[in-house]
Amino acid sequence: MKLRLLIPLVATAALLGLLFLGLGQNSRDLPSPLVGKPAPPFALEALEDAEVILTEQDFIGEVALVNVWATWCSTCRSEKPLLMELARGGIPIHAFNYRDERDAALRYLSVSDNPYRTIAYDPVGDAGIDWGVYATPETYVLDAEGVIRYKRIGPLTRQLLLDEVLPLIERLRAETPRAERRARQAKRIAPS
Repeated sequence: MKLRLLIPLVATAALLGLLFLGLGQNSRDLPSPLVGKPAPPFALEALEDAEVILTEQDFIGEVALVNVWATWCSTCRSEKPLLMELARGGIPIHAFNYRDERDAALRYLSVSDNPYRTIAYDPVGDAGIDWGVYATPETYVLDAEGVIRYKRIGPLTRQLLLDEVLPLIERLRAETPRAERRARQAKRIAPS
């Protein structure tokens, strides 16, 4: 009789222990299965022009950031000054405008600075699912060949940029200067 009461108690305690451990983990530190793999393919309208279709190839060719943002995301607005600094410093930033209204996104960019070279409009989150987006903002570092080398869930901070992102970008640029030149030349030669 005591054994029958003890088994559910032990099982419940074990389940609560696992739940407690899981809650203690920071979701921003979750490893992404995409790091080390090519950027997932997509075909989406450009935010600024619905007649232009963008693909992952538009994000590839040089070491770059890909930022996932939305106008309804207050954290995205707070990280934008750092993105502007990066863009002014010559770091290309591409983006997904994620689960947003096109008019709201265009209005937002018209009244504030735009750090993005290319913005793919992902109104229902299809590409976001393939890219493993958990929430906004998220930022990826792509190498010149289009391989995801880094993923950050949550906002970028100055310290994170100094400690992780910028050193990675510098290292990737040093490793692939010829690959970047080849990719830029191929883009200039490719027919539009």
